[in-house]
Amino acid sequence: MTAQQDADAPAHPRYAVVGAGPAGIYATQGLLTTTPEARVDLIERLPAPFGLIRYGVAPDHGRIKNVIRALEPVLQDPRVRLLANVEFGRDVGLAELRSSYDAVVVATGALRDRPLPVPGAELDGVHSGADFVSWYAGHPDGPTEWPLAARSVAVVGMGNVAVDVARILAKSSGELRSTDMPVQVLAALANSAVEDVHVFGRRGPAQAKFSPLELRELSESTTFDVIVDPADLLDDPVTRAAREASKITDQVVRTVESYAARPPHGRGRRLFLHFWEAPAAVLGSESVVGLRTERTVLDNDGNAVGTGQLTDWPVQAVYPAIGYRSDAAPGLPFDTEHAVVPNVQGRVDGLPDVYVTGWLRRGPVGLIGQTRSDAAEVVASIAADRTAGVWTATSGVDLVDTLAARGHGVVTWSGWELIDDLEQRLGLAQGRERCKVTDRAELLATAGVHRAAPLTIC
Repeated sequence: MTAQQDADAPAHPRYAVVGAGPAGIYATQGLLTTTPEARVDLIERLPAPFGLIRYGVAPDHGRIKNVIRALEPVLQDPRVRLLANVEFGRDVGLAELRSSYDAVVVATGALRDRPLPVPGAELDGVHSGADFVSWYAGHPDGPTEWPLAARSVAVVGMGNVAVDVARILAKSSGELRSTDMPVQVLAALANSAVEDVHVFGRRGPAQAKFSPLELRELSESTTFDVIVDPADLLDDPVTRAAREASKITDQVVRTVESYAARPPHGRGRRLFLHFWEAPAAVLGSESVVGLRTERTVLDNDGNAVGTGQLTDWPVQAVYPAIGYRSDAAPGLPFDTEHAVVPNVQGRVDGLPDVYVTGWLRRGPVGLIGQTRSDAAEVVASIAADRTAGVWTATSGVDLVDTLAARGHGVVTWSGWELIDDLEQRLGLAQGRERCKVTDRAELLATAGVHRAAPLTIC
């Protein structure tokens, strides 16, 4: 940066971070660490912060939800303003953000399922795994009801989301009553007809993507047995090499082996883990009557290839959980094949003051903690670009004033504290930590944005 540029640089660089989930909050934390004089506006579409942790992590994962406590100090920092209930692309556009801030970081994550690419995927009874997660996690824009009439269901996928979906389907509502699960979800699960849950993976245990902790947690339920066919356990060179190369992989395989060796306890419901079975077709004319899978083996490159051996499984519902997919961010380039924003170390091509982080940058892979290292790389790019003086001057217009002039209601951190307090009080009345409010109008009313709405009854 030249002496003139240094003289012209603002004393307090102003950043807009779009998305108040883990990726956005970690980016905010990094910006404040590298530039203590910075000011950050954290813009969030929903009336509440914390994104994936609040609305994507299963309610019975208390240890993961504790990440919220670690992130709260970032949002409480006086240099940060939470601007929730503000949708990027609708309530504020990219051009407006670029003119008001020195740099913009987009961290809107991934919200939709990858489609199941087999015949019959359009049948009634094929349910979005992402929508199911939104329902049981109380997402304000998610489904308000869920059909649970199927006695036998299939979950397609071998990642943590697939295991979450299967576990919630198999658990009793009594086991979930101490969580923050919405009351209407608990009531629906109490009347669920589910007896058997079949989880299908196209490769073996050594290639599964769930974490050892997620897998071990299945054994903690008193409602269902975990069943694995010993024939699915292979001691082949590929599996041995994978186990030797990764302690995590070895832990996963060991856990699967323990399930295969364990006799059923007769707990009522059953959760089957099927390996080496790739979905070939969803069966039925109008609604689901079964799932057809093809037995697979690994080729020399570790890819699953079909053997021609087909099996029809009599299920009445299918839940694809084969990964999330990001939507295009308004005004940013988008790679439709990989569902990411093309970037170099977080820098968005053609937009010198716009950056991207999290799943929108690299795809929906990795655990929550990995978004921190991702954010660190993007923050380093921002620091380097600020030093190089590549940004243009800003208008100095305050987005809060702009939104107020438009009459748009913004949920601030103090508004979120009102929501948080209400949920904890509702939960306390039922002997649990919190009872989550799911209605958007009630969330906004509680935060003091809109007129009062009826209170949630827990």
